[in-house]
Amino acid sequence: MPKSSVKTEVKSSGSGVLRFAHPFYTTVPPAQRRAIPGVGKRMTDFVVQKLEPIPLPQREPTMSLADIIGKKGVDEIVAAKSISFHATGDTGEPVGDTQQLVADAMTLDYDTKHPAKSPAFFLHLGDVNYYNNTDKGYHEQFYVPYKTYPGKIIAIPGNHDGELFKFDGTSVGQKKTLEAFLKNFCRKKPGVPSGAGTIYREMVSQPGVYWYLDAPFVDIIGLYSNMAENPGYISGASIGNKQKEWLTRTLTTIAKNRKKGPRKALVVAVHHPPISTSGHDSSTAMLADIDDSCNKAGVIYDAMLAAHAHNYQSYTRSKTFAGKKMQIPFFVAGGGGRVAQSVKPAGGTVGDATFDKSLRGYGYLTVNATKDKLTIRFTQVDTKNNGKKKTFDTVTVDLKTNKTKRS
Repeated sequence: MPKSSVKTEVKSSGSGVLRFAHPFYTTVPPAQRRAIPGVGKRMTDFVVQKLEPIPLPQREPTMSLADIIGKKGVDEIVAAKSISFHATGDTGEPVGDTQQLVADAMTLDYDTKHPAKSPAFFLHLGDVNYYNNTDKGYHEQFYVPYKTYPGKIIAIPGNHDGELFKFDGTSVGQKKTLEAFLKNFCRKKPGVPSGAGTIYREMVSQPGVYWYLDAPFVDIIGLYSNMAENPGYISGASIGNKQKEWLTRTLTTIAKNRKKGPRKALVVAVHHPPISTSGHDSSTAMLADIDDSCNKAGVIYDAMLAAHAHNYQSYTRSKTFAGKKMQIPFFVAGGGGRVAQSVKPAGGTVGDATFDKSLRGYGYLTVNATKDKLTIRFTQVDTKNNGKKKTFDTVTVDLKTNKTKRS
């Protein structure tokens, strides 16, 4: 029997053996179902029992861009009146060359002679590592593929980064959830972790697995949505509410700063997609948590970045916030290298969002912010054609009108 940190004995509810392995695939509303002892009335009742505790930050979870690229780098970006950064997720792929091809394509975006025109950093959207959270695993799935990538790399963890056991029940090499992620991304001070071996890559000192990055022209909030296969959670009875409470406080600070100074773009990144129709479902409870924090703080994000599903999906959510009608783009960018998953053709609506673009394939986002606009471009990397890349989708948010334009 596979090992597990939580044991759950599932019994039928008085009617003999269960008909389906997934008894919650039913048209009966949850409120009218008979609870299965030890589980509950919904699939998520089972999932929340498997969540792992969220490690507390080692310090106040706030970073400045200077902490990552230095004051000179920040000054160059301010002078250029624009900042850009890369983002993608689900990269860990020790077999094959898809991850390497995406990494190489991202590397070509850099011009070391003109740093201000290059991406400021790479924001990894989670699942850095699959099934081998050890120095060896990080070496082959992270340090080797990005050995020539010039930029600093920061990250939020994905479910595989936090797991303790493989699909076959054996250990992934860490005894505590996120142990390896903390070692590589949340160091006490910048340096080269042991997993890098002879590859020199200075890793930054992230304050924790969730954080706020204060940068010119953009505020970025990274959240940890825990280690379930689906859905994601940032708070709950089993993992506590500290992350959500921190999110509310941080958003409140951002709202106050907007009243004093320029209105920067606000981007939220989380591994499990709040909206998704393929590969993995939407994490609706998590989105409700994030929206609740926004409502309490009086400020809402201008874009949402996620991964988890190994494909590309783009949505536009129409929402009225503080009396303003807003169009907010949501992205699923999990094509960083892990085997691609099928995706439904774009079209129709998902809740209050339109489903605008989709792709089964690989690639990455480039996010660009100025004082007036937030532009997010998805570059497709053709892994069957030597990594040839082309722009697949571009969405621009006008920060004054809160309207989006797609090209």
